[in-house]
Amino acid sequence: MNVQTPPVDKGAVIAAASARAGNYRWVICALLFAATAINYIDRQMLGLLKPNFQQEFGWSETQFADIVFWFQAAYAVGYLGFGWVIDKIGAKLGFAVAIVVWTIAHVAHAAVRTVTGFTVVRIGLGLGESGNFPAGVKAVAEWFPKSERALATSIFNAGSGIGAIIAPLIVPLLVIYADWHWAFVVTGVFSVIWLAAWWFLYTRPRENKNVKPGEIAFIESDPPDTEAHKNIPWTRLLTVKETWAFALGKFLIDPIWWMYLFWLPGFFADRYHLDLKTFGPPVVAVYIMSDIGSVAGGWLSSQLIKMNFSINAARKITMLVAALAVTPIAFAMYADNLWLAVAIIGLATAAHQAFSANLYTLPSDVFPRAAVASVIGIGGTVGAVGGMLMSKYTGYVLDQLHTYTPIFVVGASAYLLALLVVHLLSPRYELAKVD
Repeated sequence: MNVQTPPVDKGAVIAAASARAGNYRWVICALLFAATAINYIDRQMLGLLKPNFQQEFGWSETQFADIVFWFQAAYAVGYLGFGWVIDKIGAKLGFAVAIVVWTIAHVAHAAVRTVTGFTVVRIGLGLGESGNFPAGVKAVAEWFPKSERALATSIFNAGSGIGAIIAPLIVPLLVIYADWHWAFVVTGVFSVIWLAAWWFLYTRPRENKNVKPGEIAFIESDPPDTEAHKNIPWTRLLTVKETWAFALGKFLIDPIWWMYLFWLPGFFADRYHLDLKTFGPPVVAVYIMSDIGSVAGGWLSSQLIKMNFSINAARKITMLVAALAVTPIAFAMYADNLWLAVAIIGLATAAHQAFSANLYTLPSDVFPRAAVASVIGIGGTVGAVGGMLMSKYTGYVLDQLHTYTPIFVVGASAYLLALLVVHLLSPRYELAKVD
């Protein structure tokens, strides 16, 4: 008589293991969330102050686009460099170096007055800020099993939305009650506080006295990574199709996020005649929605895995839902009501974050840990190059056509194309062959 073994409920197994484990890994996730929030406060301040700087310094859209372009160029170079450095020296020291560089450059904004001066300090900011995501994803790969990585990544990635929410709330107050120079100095203090917390709280799981054996066992519950300490050169990674699945996905979607970050305050100022004192609530609403989307994207992917979907299906179904949710952005320029436009743009930013959180898990899903930050660095560089092209395109369209519609149409189509590219290059989401 044959006795059938009942099917294993993968979700129940994961939930039970997670319940037995400790929770220190979520402290690490909170640190990554805070760093990303600070990163985006510092990054977004130029976009928030754009109308003021255009009035004070007489910048054209093209000049502003050029400053953004050189920030993204530095970000591209820095992303590639930090990816390699962080794989060599680890997430702890690598992240510390990155935040020191970007904080010095951020505070230095207070001392410049010219387009050239702003370009120089934005280059420094771009170099430093490029270390945030390679270090963050590397830390997630060290601290979380694959079943939780999309959720952890989506949570720390949601820090970008929180930073974008905090900035329009505090920057106008700093400018009104002090001036824009002090706004850069005061916000630089946040980074110093974070650096102290990071240095004292972060180690690898087995080296941390606050981590219980059950949590270590849960973190290490995936099949052993036989290549965890192997030196994998860039030249090899560049020949692997999974690298390009991630990198080309970033090339297509990152420019859209950059556009929101740097031009959204200007869009509200131009289309609805808002200023530094009044565009705060719409911008905050947009980025609250983006944070909801980020967490929802990680949650949906993790829930699908618990429902016995493959990792391949879970990631791609979530990205498809997000890609479809972006498409109404093509019509945002035609919304006569401010809050209808906010709803359309907020949905698009939420969908971007859901898509991005799942795309960011691809390197840690399919590459050995020794290569994760390098692949993130390659993809971030390619994404930043896309952002550079988008900046030039946006500046040209606004100076020549005086409408955001062509820009939003590009944004509406980018995500479906990105998902198609990811699927064609990694149809089964198999482990990358890096030997």
